[in-house]
Amino acid sequence: MQTTNTILIYTQKTSARLRYIFKYILIDIIGFNNVVFSTDFNEFEKSVLPKINYSSLKKNCTIWIVPHTILFETGLKDYEMKSADWQSTKAFFMNNKTASLPFDLFAASFYLVSRYEEYLPTILDSHERFEAHESIAYKQGFLQQPVVDIWAKILKKIILESYPELHLHQRKYAYLNTIDIDNAWAYKHKGIFRTIGAFARDLWQLNTTNFIERVKVLFHAKKDMYDTYDYMFHMQEKYNLKTIYFFLFAEYGVNDKNISVENKQFRKLIKSIADEGEVGIHPSYNSNYDEDKLENEIKNLGKVIKRDITKSRQHFLKLSFPKTYQTLLELDITDDYTMGYASEIGFRAGTTIPFLFYNIDLEIETKLRIHPFQVMDATLLYYMKLTPEEASQKIKKLIDEIKAVNGIFTSLWHNETLSDRQQWAGWQLVYDKMIADAV
Repeated sequence: MQTTNTILIYTQKTSARLRYIFKYILIDIIGFNNVVFSTDFNEFEKSVLPKINYSSLKKNCTIWIVPHTILFETGLKDYEMKSADWQSTKAFFMNNKTASLPFDLFAASFYLVSRYEEYLPTILDSHERFEAHESIAYKQGFLQQPVVDIWAKILKKIILESYPELHLHQRKYAYLNTIDIDNAWAYKHKGIFRTIGAFARDLWQLNTTNFIERVKVLFHAKKDMYDTYDYMFHMQEKYNLKTIYFFLFAEYGVNDKNISVENKQFRKLIKSIADEGEVGIHPSYNSNYDEDKLENEIKNLGKVIKRDITKSRQHFLKLSFPKTYQTLLELDITDDYTMGYASEIGFRAGTTIPFLFYNIDLEIETKLRIHPFQVMDATLLYYMKLTPEEASQKIKKLIDEIKAVNGIFTSLWHNETLSDRQQWAGWQLVYDKMIADAV
């Protein structure tokens, strides 16, 4: 009986890219314990291990995949990208219809997971972000499918058919609830100057509803509408949710408008939330241009909760390859949750499974683990302009896709969204339904 969970790969030469993506697909997703490589075909042929021939040589092998050149190159090349329909999804880097797979699954996965296309010259949006509409996944119609996970599932089936005695680790579907807190309160604890300015703006715009509500909240006659923390804790306890809360903890700026980091009530809130779930940093918009500023934000938040901050998600989802991730590494961040688009829901890296950041500029695998998310509340309302009912349908479809590959569904929500007020009226039900569908 085959008891080993090691797989042998024959390749005519190895590379850092090849070792990185083979380990990710075969260990992290498919469930092997180990991957070994050989450039000696005689050694490969004699081995009793499960094996894959990853070469242009057509030999008498059970599983044969013809390589694309990308895993053996360094630097960047602007490939002409074209996908084709394959089984229930799409594939690209098509090469040999007589092989076990008609495309190079590992090269295609590397292209998506490494975010190769985001290193290339491209059109950025007004916040200097890579646009979803510029991605191969959006252009060729597979952004809302976890294609890397789907390909890996098909490869696993081929491997098990060839080696039925194997007992591989079986991934289980999971849900991760994440909350960004950009504005802890709508009206409270904003400081005298911001509050006076807000009252003046309400009067100038003849917004009597806001003016009256602000007065009631400040005089403790009404609860602040962004104070949805009891509700979030209730949902977390009801469904036993793993939840991470990301706090914008920065100096005030045009795009950074949370409560003052010196405010005692804000600090008290952060401490109370740290008792209920994990807390991570939401690096400010301005910290993208000032590493010292980001270092201070991380240290200051750590002092509040009296523990190291190791998790992050960029404010505005500002992400620049490889600079953003390299900076996080230098500041001892171990896990980042920015991998998703602001303008579209779906699978930015083609996968739901966390992966280590591969720095293409340096051609090295790093220790920073990237956790993709698939849906954000603001995307559904502001960019896609969906009704709550339409949003729920879109989310359910994503969840079904993820459950089909035993992936990880990760959602991004905000405390203010759950107010069920103003533009967010009806969206608390979207959150409720999403969690009910997800768990």
